[in-house]
Amino acid sequence: MRTLIISDVHANLPALEAVLKAAGDVEQVWFLGDIVGYGPDPNECIDLLRSLPELLALMGNHDAALMDYISIDRFNFEAAEAVRVQARLVTPQNRDFLELLRLKVEISDLTLAHGSPRNPIWEYILNAASAEANFAEFSTPGCLVGHTHVPSIFIQEADNSAQVLFPGNGDRWKPDGRRYILNPGSVGQPRDFDPRAAFVVWDDLEGTFLFKRVVYDIESVAARILQLGIPKRQASRLWIGT
Repeated sequence: MRTLIISDVHANLPALEAVLKAAGDVEQVWFLGDIVGYGPDPNECIDLLRSLPELLALMGNHDAALMDYISIDRFNFEAAEAVRVQARLVTPQNRDFLELLRLKVEISDLTLAHGSPRNPIWEYILNAASAEANFAEFSTPGCLVGHTHVPSIFIQEADNSAQVLFPGNGDRWKPDGRRYILNPGSVGQPRDFDPRAAFVVWDDLEGTFLFKRVVYDIESVAARILQLGIPKRQASRLWIGT
């Protein structure tokens, strides 16, 4: 079975469409949170996400902020303003969808969370230290997270230290019995200085995770961000992937 693993779409429809086209046929989709925030297309992205096969979807911090589940005061001004704009746009039907998103899920040999298994909404797993602190917070062999917008793998060593990998486009990784935390990167707002949309395809027959990047029409997204009155930085950062 081929599973598409995506995270942090952030209301960027062209990026999501490009990822779905590049991924090809998949049997199921795991979404690790933040369908809204930053971009111009919250409803269109939610509608498309809802249509995907065998969808398992989690809530991210921007989704939670739009629904008033967490305080927007914890966001910087530019991120908060994007959520305020989108809150006026999202339809009641799509609010119903966001309301039912889960924070953390265990499925087969994997734990899924947006931020971390220890703190699914807020914690960033950015380095070996934060990964090491989270290995004790899940019992499955693997854990999938988003939130940092950086494709990465943290592999638990025998002494509980973490080996850190930053896979590139086309890299294929196999756990081979090791415990790990894996991040597919961001569809809609990459932050690893690569503006291409990021995603991962899990092949359970091969036992491999394939990391992929795909170009999309950044110019059209940036123009619509500005038209909606979302702060300019959310448009300009798309060009450099940060």
